[in-house]
Amino acid sequence: MADKNDEMIVTPWEVRGKIDYDRLIELFGTQRIDQKLKERIYRVAGEKHMYLERDLFFSHRDLDWLLDEYEKGDKFVIYTGRGPSGPVHIGHIVPWIFTKWLQKRFKTRLYFQLTNDEKFWFNEELTIEDVHRFTRENAIDLLALGFEPENTFLVDDIKDISLLYEIAVRVAKKVTFSTAKAVFGFENSMNIGGIWYPAMQAVLAFLHSEITGTNTPCLIPCAIDQDPHWRVTRDVADKLGYYKPASIQNRFVPGLAEGGKMSASDPMSAIFMTDKPKLAKKKVMNAFTGGRSTAEEQRRLGANPDICSVFKYYNFIFVPDNKELADIERKCRSGEMLCGECKQILVPRVLDFLERHQSAREEVKDRVDEFSASRLMDEIKR
Repeated sequence: MADKNDEMIVTPWEVRGKIDYDRLIELFGTQRIDQKLKERIYRVAGEKHMYLERDLFFSHRDLDWLLDEYEKGDKFVIYTGRGPSGPVHIGHIVPWIFTKWLQKRFKTRLYFQLTNDEKFWFNEELTIEDVHRFTRENAIDLLALGFEPENTFLVDDIKDISLLYEIAVRVAKKVTFSTAKAVFGFENSMNIGGIWYPAMQAVLAFLHSEITGTNTPCLIPCAIDQDPHWRVTRDVADKLGYYKPASIQNRFVPGLAEGGKMSASDPMSAIFMTDKPKLAKKKVMNAFTGGRSTAEEQRRLGANPDICSVFKYYNFIFVPDNKELADIERKCRSGEMLCGECKQILVPRVLDFLERHQSAREEVKDRVDEFSASRLMDEIKR
């Protein structure tokens, strides 16, 4: 979707330009998470979360309804996922961190969809062997965050198709090609796998209801560029006898270059969870900032953290303390701290984060099968 000046493009497959989140709320038809809703989430969850406090999760669909149901005693499940087309970077990790918090605070199941079929259909360069390899590697990155198998189910679209296919068939019958074209912009050159895929994307919103035989609310944490998938899902939910899934959308973690989001297709724009320390440091030190042309000018006029990738990294992950974040912003705007110094503060935090994550990866790399959704076949009520 592009605005009238073509300055912003946000689709499930491409994000570029200057992102206007107010405009995205208007274009996608989501609702802003206001302070009243935040306070309600905190009350029900029993604690605050940095990502809500800083408006990093900023919009939603039917989150108020979901909380109504929860407070009536109707628990919900969580559904999110990953398209395994390459290694995981910090931008992917952010919604997963929040998902883990939701799972813990609301004591619920997570269904995590690994959409390897989608990536195979939409990326001509990927082989079937590639997507299988990335599926396992991406799953390891998720599990390294500390998810536990009793309430976490990894759904591999290709391997677990017997679990998904019947629901997908029913969804597909309710979605016309004209709807798919209007929402996703499909053209005649699109392979028929890609045209079928929106039916697969919808399945996980309904899977728990199908397994248990009880209509169950579902919450989808996701970046806002993925919202078109859930609009189609919500359109067919009532027709199939399911609740419409609620969703909560996050802002994009910025790329290290100017503009857009962090992208696996541009390796130097992203810090990957498997990056070696030397490479990660190089990426941070080369990152785009809001600094001035010269040190003298910046000392005098200050810098602009609003457009600075380094400062946004602090905001998303690396400075959880609000007072410290405010102090960094003050020093930046006043010219008291130059960009090189600011980057030098970020580097060890990034390296420590990666070291801990990579150590956790080693601990869980042989446990992926424990989380397989194939376990669910025994639960299905016929």
